[in-house]
Amino acid sequence: MDTSVPRPELLLVADAVAREKAISRDEVLEAMEQAIQKAGRAKYGHEKDIRAVIDRKNGEVRLSRWTEVVEEVENEDAQIAHHIAIRIQPNIKIGEFIIDPLPPIDFGRIAAQTAKQVIVQRVREFERNRQYEDFKDRVGEIVNGTIKRTEYGNLLVEIGSAEALLRRDELIPRENFRNSDRVRAYVYDVRKEPRGPQIFLSRTHPSFLAKLFAQEVPEIYDGIIEIKAVARDPGSRAKMAVTSKDTSIDPVGACVGVRGSRVQAVVQELQGEKIDIIPWSGQAATFVVNALAPAEVSKVVIDEEAGRVEVVVPDDQLSLAIGRRGQNVRLASQLTRWDIDILTETEESDRRQEEFRTRTAGFVSELDVDDVIAGLLVTEGFRNVEELAFTPIEELTEIDGFDEAIAQELLQRAQDVLVKRQNQLEQERQSLGVSDEIVELDCFTPSMLISLGEKGIKTLDDLADLASDELIEILGADSLDEETANAIIMRAREHWFNEENDANS
Repeated sequence: MDTSVPRPELLLVADAVAREKAISRDEVLEAMEQAIQKAGRAKYGHEKDIRAVIDRKNGEVRLSRWTEVVEEVENEDAQIAHHIAIRIQPNIKIGEFIIDPLPPIDFGRIAAQTAKQVIVQRVREFERNRQYEDFKDRVGEIVNGTIKRTEYGNLLVEIGSAEALLRRDELIPRENFRNSDRVRAYVYDVRKEPRGPQIFLSRTHPSFLAKLFAQEVPEIYDGIIEIKAVARDPGSRAKMAVTSKDTSIDPVGACVGVRGSRVQAVVQELQGEKIDIIPWSGQAATFVVNALAPAEVSKVVIDEEAGRVEVVVPDDQLSLAIGRRGQNVRLASQLTRWDIDILTETEESDRRQEEFRTRTAGFVSELDVDDVIAGLLVTEGFRNVEELAFTPIEELTEIDGFDEAIAQELLQRAQDVLVKRQNQLEQERQSLGVSDEIVELDCFTPSMLISLGEKGIKTLDDLADLASDELIEILGADSLDEETANAIIMRAREHWFNEENDANS
């Protein structure tokens, strides 16, 4: 019995579909094989393992039934017991298959329609997979496309055989595109979804500006000049920090170009967005000063723990440093990744004088000294009694006007103040009813114990009942982090587990 049918027309169809959909010929033939298999299972039984193979040379279709040889049959339609299989094929082993050729299928109208649907579906899947594979490695590139249509302000952009989404919020403000317009955009994400690959474009992304400069400036493309950071207010203003690996090349000048030719090409693409190109520096203070250009800076104070920078500018430079609606300082902050506070020289002087008066008055009150001694302590950088109490006497005697006797007396008075405060806090803790068991955890300062007592946390059980966020809220986020709070609460709960173990034993 002839169980195969040469079908050269299948190869012609596969070639045509492959060219049209830009996928491989084998992928189209695989889709056809699955369609024939589905039709075969519809005829011979869906539970049976029916497989089809199309010869890649002459289009011959071979249909066969595969039966797996097993020790114990669980599915009679697709499996056969080994002791029976050896009667058919004496040397066959468990795990192998008995292959029975089947006669060719005469496709009726319904079977043909079903096969066509399977082929179309599989070809579409192959096409989507190809598009995803083509674009997954193009994240971070600039692409050119044509506006296909607009949906609720979002643009669907045709990029070759694929379709990408340029959302309204990824467009530069006041930018208008019509169907069939050409557009350049940055690929910032490609996702594989059931409905096909989703390609997301942006014209507001900071990297779009960086990639545009890479196209205009050969030194950036060649890696001689590096773009270290970009901050944008799309359509209005941007700041870009650059550095050069070759000391003979000015990175700012190279990016600007002769008579501004290079930067102007980027500005035109970004609808007139003004671009400040500044030299990058590994020194945080220098980088902040550069980022605030064109404003002049008098002084920079960095608080690394808080991630903040205090910048002092001349009075007449304040509006320039802040910029219109805070734009200049906001972009500088984004560029440097520091929170920037701007003060005028007058404001800084007034604040410094006020701090001097406050600290001086504090020393006068707590140490019972005159204004001259208190002023000297403040001038030397002491901010409070705690700092003074733990200072070596040798450092105090180095201050002009302080001999060893004065230094010793100041240290003694500072230490007495701390002891007095400690006693007051201890009395307050006891009056609030905060138990000694909480104190013995050795996790809290005296002031923290007062805060706990004021919130009604007085026993280990009270503390153990808290969640970490509740403890942080009581003591303040500056006092402890979530990990520390969890550790404290678990220590407070230890007595629960001990009591439970004692009861079980």
